[in-house]
Amino acid sequence: MEKLELQKIANEVRKGIVTAVHAAKAGHPGGSLSAADVFTYLYFEEMNIDPKDPKKPDRDRFVLSKGHTAPGLYSVLAQRGYFPREDLKTLRHLGSYLQGHPDMKHIPGVDMSSGSLGQGISAAAGMALSAKLSGEDYRVYTLLGDGEIQEGQVWEAAMFAGFRKLDNLVVIVDNNGLQIDGRIDEVCSPYPIDKKFEAFNFHVINVEDGNDMDQLRAAFEEARTVKGAPSAIIMKTVKGKGVSYMENAVGWHGKAPNDEQYAQAMEELEKAGEALCQK
Repeated sequence: MEKLELQKIANEVRKGIVTAVHAAKAGHPGGSLSAADVFTYLYFEEMNIDPKDPKKPDRDRFVLSKGHTAPGLYSVLAQRGYFPREDLKTLRHLGSYLQGHPDMKHIPGVDMSSGSLGQGISAAAGMALSAKLSGEDYRVYTLLGDGEIQEGQVWEAAMFAGFRKLDNLVVIVDNNGLQIDGRIDEVCSPYPIDKKFEAFNFHVINVEDGNDMDQLRAAFEEARTVKGAPSAIIMKTVKGKGVSYMENAVGWHGKAPNDEQYAQAMEELEKAGEALCQK
């Protein structure tokens, strides 16, 4: 798929995120928006998946380790055709299948329930090992937050994956620099992130701009060439990307826009979409 088409889809994914969180009056827009481009690239370009057959045995797996950014995952799943986009407005509502964190038992396209930070990468490593043991060639992708990697379980899983040479595993770190309490380097710095993964025998790919489709494409294409080691893609992104007042603002980690803020966000995203259509 061409870069421009992917950018247009990512912009629609951002609209879905803002719409869902506004309708829920709760949720996590900041980290969902920073990851909108990688969600789009994974589901529209990188992964072997079929929305008509969400459980097909040879599909690639995705685990959202930073499960609180479910609005981003739900928005791309809806955009890809796993369920109606209209359902995004039911996020976190009583009786809705779109809960605040991903639920593999009720949401088409969700491969792992997640939300307790640090656990998703362990599940992904287990899936990757399962493929190796059964001789299957599907790949496993997992997205972590840069605040999340302060969890010790992340490094247990990394040690395991590196030791087992799980070259069908791609760990993506959304390095937007902010977590719920502030800047990650002031709360409990995980830097240097790349050197840590290298120490656990990962092939590390640094992406200077994780909101750029060309750079994401280059990273995932490189990861596909790696044999004998898992890959870690460390991508710098902008938290709240695409909505001016949310960008790099820690307060938008976990709150919903009011009606006026929602209108402004959607107007900005509409203009961004129009600009892309004129290219």
